[in-house]
Amino acid sequence: MLQCVADFSCDKGPEFRLSAMYCCGVRQGVGDVEHATQVRLTREVFAHLDANTTALAPDVMYHATSAYDSPERLAREKEILFRKYPLLMGLSGQLPNAGDFLTDDYSGVPIVVVRDRGGDVRAFLNVCRHRGARLVEGCGKTGRAFSCPYHGWSYSLQGALMGIPDKDSFAGVDKADRGLVELPAIERDGMIWVIPTPGAELDADAHLCGLAPELANYGFADYHLYETRVLRRNFNWKMVIDTFLEPYHFGVLHANTVGPLLFPNLCLFDGFGPHLRETLPRRSIETLRDLPEADWDLITHTAMVYVLFPNTVLVMQIDHVELWRVYPVADNVDECVMYLDFLIPEPVETESARQHWDRNMDLTIRTVDEEDFPVSAGIQSGLASKAQSELVFGRNEPALAHFQSSINEALAAVR
Repeated sequence: MLQCVADFSCDKGPEFRLSAMYCCGVRQGVGDVEHATQVRLTREVFAHLDANTTALAPDVMYHATSAYDSPERLAREKEILFRKYPLLMGLSGQLPNAGDFLTDDYSGVPIVVVRDRGGDVRAFLNVCRHRGARLVEGCGKTGRAFSCPYHGWSYSLQGALMGIPDKDSFAGVDKADRGLVELPAIERDGMIWVIPTPGAELDADAHLCGLAPELANYGFADYHLYETRVLRRNFNWKMVIDTFLEPYHFGVLHANTVGPLLFPNLCLFDGFGPHLRETLPRRSIETLRDLPEADWDLITHTAMVYVLFPNTVLVMQIDHVELWRVYPVADNVDECVMYLDFLIPEPVETESARQHWDRNMDLTIRTVDEEDFPVSAGIQSGLASKAQSELVFGRNEPALAHFQSSINEALAAVR
């Protein structure tokens, strides 16, 4: 699911500065994990390379195929994972100004997230309190208020009902009781979280189980959304995340794409409650052996994959961020939908820069659709054949085992 960077040339002009940093040996403008953590992880990579080993799970895991094709299982996932857990809606840069909004329906709840005039992020059910019409679609800017497209009822960016056309016909309706239904929302370190259940408690630090300080170091608030793509595919939603979680397949499936750039069957794994960090070293990391530890820059020489439980994959690439948010579609065990937000550290100001990022985005999609997703579709078809009742996760796939075990535990914890 990882892709190479389309153009590392250093002579393309200032608009290519960030991607060019890789081949020039210097990288600026992209946030990092704390340097002490980079040094520790780099030492671990070198130890595995020298010993021809990788991070290992304690045991082989046998995982029931019903996790991917049981309607009853999917119903519980939707009820628990997509209603009770904080879901990442996007990064702060997607709502830079007051009145900027985005909508999200894939959790099964119609959500609108908006930045109010005080600069705070708020989330509401995207439902007019008159006749239940949707207030807005997609994303954009609403100005000082939301206005229902059906009858024109208007709401402030804080959700209060402001105006009712022909208000005399609604005598006795208390506007104070008919504001938008608010959802728990918080903006922290450039990340926007929402729980799709009114009245739930949202504590981002507690949710992230110690991962928050590391994520804060990346400076996500400074990133700019370049493009969002929405993909629907015919396999279970968890298979999208699975394909990020082991490099065991790199040398086979990706032999002619990203395989030559990354070490196959080598990863580091760290769990943070149900979340995880997976470090996938690029072959270029060997060049750090000749440098003092003070000069080690791990991010340049790895793809850092974070799974933010339950449904988000955050990939830190050399010069950009990929944010994959994955959802089931309706009650279909074999259908999923993904948002891919492609985020870059500087606004695009030239056509050559735009072409550069278009190539990167297209390469990401092409690698996914031509290599990873056909395999996932084949797996889903194989499950329907009932050839087996369980899948086998090797000890060399610790991140995969952690993710699936975390889902099992979350579902078992709620009766």
